[in-house]
Amino acid sequence: MKTVHTIQELRNEVHRQRMAGKRIGFVPTMGNLHAGHISLITEGLKQADIMVSSVFVNPTQFGPGEDFDSYPRTLEADAAKLEAAGCHLLFAPPVTEMYPGDQDKWAKVVVTEITDRHCGAARPGHFDGVSTVVSKLFNIVLPDVALFGKKDFQQLAVIRRMTTALCFGIEIIGVETVREANGLAMSSRNGYLTDDEKQRGATLYQCLQAAKEQICNGARDYDAISQQANAKLAAAGFEPEYFSVCRADTLEPATPDNKDLVILAVARMGKARLIDNIDFKL
Repeated sequence: MKTVHTIQELRNEVHRQRMAGKRIGFVPTMGNLHAGHISLITEGLKQADIMVSSVFVNPTQFGPGEDFDSYPRTLEADAAKLEAAGCHLLFAPPVTEMYPGDQDKWAKVVVTEITDRHCGAARPGHFDGVSTVVSKLFNIVLPDVALFGKKDFQQLAVIRRMTTALCFGIEIIGVETVREANGLAMSSRNGYLTDDEKQRGATLYQCLQAAKEQICNGARDYDAISQQANAKLAAAGFEPEYFSVCRADTLEPATPDNKDLVILAVARMGKARLIDNIDFKL
């Protein structure tokens, strides 16, 4: 695996592979990699000849008081994991390479409506930062296919909409969430959890599974289902942020007539803000 740090180096390497007729796959990350990230590389190797990954802690998707400064930077370990997984090219730019000026006074990409609720409401400006940096990376790499984890379901939906709206012509693939043995969704921020919190953190997925079962058995009072789940989460030591039954396509509140659903949930446990979801069809 080759590691590059500048946009021009990356473009040169990808261009060489493309001229050789190779199909390019891409997995953008913020590093501190775990098995969930590696599953994206594994799936990508089924979809493409050459896999490119980026490790870049993007400042524009962190709000005031969030953990940008303390977010784990583990580039050496990340590179070893990517290489072991079969990744061919790693892009690890400094902030000045991705934002060569005052990042607040340059251009940004805003995806409307689908960012208004859920994490978009809780973290104003977050998805503007995500869509801006992903569009930059797409323009640099020009991949044929890009892969994202379904754990961040709203992020995946935002990227799908952005890709279509801006005519990128990139196939976007969502990959199933990788979980710990107890069901806790793997996340870079799980490192903030104590061993006891990791065990109690599994309650979030248990609540999602229980809500899905209720709905599949005919329950349609989605507000009541959400209230029950939030009460169970609070009893387990969480600070629930939202637990919402939504249409999978728009992420708007679901109605009894909707058949393609996703339940989105966020709750805080200790220092970690845990995100999870479960999507299904009726």
